Amino acid sequence: MELVNYSEGQKKVEAFFKSKKWKPFSFQRNTWQAYAEGKSGLLHAPTGTGKTFAVWAPPLIEWINEQKNGKFPKRPPKLRILWITPLRALVEDTTQSLQELVEGLNIPWTIQSRSGDTTSSVKASQRKRFPSCLVTTPESLSLLLSYPETKESFGDLRGIMVDEWHELLSSKRGTQTELCLARLRKWNPSIKSWGLSATLGNLETARSTLTGSSKKGVLINGDLKKKISVQTIIPKDMEKFPWSGHLGGRLVEQVAQQIEKVKTTLVFTNVRSQTEYWYHALLSVRPKWEQDLGIHHGSLDRKDRTIVENRLRNGSIRAVVCTSSLDLGVDFSPVEQVIQIGGPKGVARLLQRAGRCGHQPGAESKVICVPTQAMELVEYAAARDAMFDRKIEDREPLRAPLDLLAQHLITLALAGGFEEKETFQEIRSAWSYRDLSEEEWNWTLDFIIRGGKTLRAYDQFKRVIAQNGVHRVESKLIGRFHRMSIGTITSDSAITVKFKTGKTLGTIEESFISRIKPKSNFFFAGKLLKLERIRDLTAIVSKAKSGKGAIPVWGGGKSPLSSELSNAVKEKLKQAKNGHFKSSEMKALAPTLEIQNKNSALPDPDQFLIETTKTEDGSNWFLFPFAGRLANEGLAALLSYR
Repeated sequence: MELVNYSEGQKKVEAFFKSKKWKPFSFQRNTWQAYAEGKSGLLHAPTGTGKTFAVWAPPLIEWINEQKNGKFPKRPPKLRILWITPLRALVEDTTQSLQELVEGLNIPWTIQSRSGDTTSSVKASQRKRFPSCLVTTPESLSLLLSYPETKESFGDLRGIMVDEWHELLSSKRGTQTELCLARLRKWNPSIKSWGLSATLGNLETARSTLTGSSKKGVLINGDLKKKISVQTIIPKDMEKFPWSGHLGGRLVEQVAQQIEKVKTTLVFTNVRSQTEYWYHALLSVRPKWEQDLGIHHGSLDRKDRTIVENRLRNGSIRAVVCTSSLDLGVDFSPVEQVIQIGGPKGVARLLQRAGRCGHQPGAESKVICVPTQAMELVEYAAARDAMFDRKIEDREPLRAPLDLLAQHLITLALAGGFEEKETFQEIRSAWSYRDLSEEEWNWTLDFIIRGGKTLRAYDQFKRVIAQNGVHRVESKLIGRFHRMSIGTITSDSAITVKFKTGKTLGTIEESFISRIKPKSNFFFAGKLLKLERIRDLTAIVSKAKSGKGAIPVWGGGKSPLSSELSNAVKEKLKQAKNGHFKSSEMKALAPTLEIQNKNSALPDPDQFLIETTKTEDGSNWFLFPFAGRLANEGLAALLSYR
């Protein structure tokens, strides 16, 4: 595809690429062309192939072309681009990545971030004058939309880029993003919105959800082949390897040896408690690594996370044990291998994590899987097959969640108010609300105005007042409480963990810390701590000299097995039933599966295995649906009801 206009801005971007010894891929050029034509769309390409520059270059080209005689003003332009990212952990790294092209083109654009980690002074300064590009999260954008002056501040906005769209798509945070985009499109119907994604099955739906129900949008597929190596550490003594458990630890020495083979490694776990466990397990076999081993998850203090990220970036750390906090977007070029502890639970997740190494075009991504129990070997073999067959999970958007709609309408009521009829049409322009009925709309209005049928007796739930056809929030107290509660992420009450000296380590859930007695030990932030006291939602701690300790548990940490991976696992069991053990994982598990098939059964993909036994307590049933935790919980509830 030839570019519509090989312009001055285009020439400067091409020169920048040439200075880096890069050559634009066809999908990057296609994206530049589509943006120049005023189109919105979704860009889907493998991790580490240049998606960021594909969507970041076009608005810079557009601005350069607008300048007369090729001369740039000294004063930075007003806010032109919003860059939405799903994780606070990505905000700072994304800001630095975008800055590279701006500096390379030598243009006076400013790039700043705004998230929960941004200081109040910076936020106040931004509201007076926003940067040329603002990197933010769905929650922070929604909060901005609650202020009346935001509409004027966003007057020059030309484009919205949503990074890692697959991560948001099937959650309420994605729906929240849709509603924010609907409001911005109402202010400026010609605004362009682009999404970036690396691991998605249902691309057409993902595109439509991003661009809205009234716009078509384009789909650009960067169909580059990415080399991915999936290997597994096979336990030497399979007969003694546990059949259950999720923390692992029997293979810690082998993992340490694998880390020693390269300069920098990311060790991924599925939950934060497992991160704390494996950090200390590795130090127990390699005590000399205390300064060379890092830990990273979302409950740690932002400053400590930043230190780890910077050391990863400059290659001055041997390994980092982490959760999904480092799954997305971040480009750590020195990382040479990824280690996955436990089952990946999804094909897309394993692809995403593998892409954290070899994060450059043409480089190979290498992931080494470490089972914590025997049956995870089947999961690895199944995930590899599904990955190479491109059987990646679909991410389905939610259908019109009314609780989120109520929250968004209060946000609009705070920002100067809204009129009922035109706002109803605005909401329905969001893909997830395209079929919103008048009955659902009226129910939501009644809820925010009168508290609905259940809460109408309580004045604090009468949050919006309708006068002369305009709905507003008039109570400053209600406005303050609403802004503090904007968002969809739920968790237990958080307790800040601090040393007696005042240094903050991070946050921990109240349900865990309330079970720890004073002077007892627990692990957190890679340290063995002693709880001194709890005061004003703060746990005061000191370093414990030695001994054992409890490992924190965070709610909502368990990942369900995806349908695609579940089907692949059942297919592997069918092959084993027929005596086919092709991969190294299945060969190692063959004796175990043959015993299972002899004494019980290996179910076919369309079969449901139930094993029964009788004890002194009576008959016991063991059900094996091989469909993941969510299916197990549903079946358990149904059987309990019966």
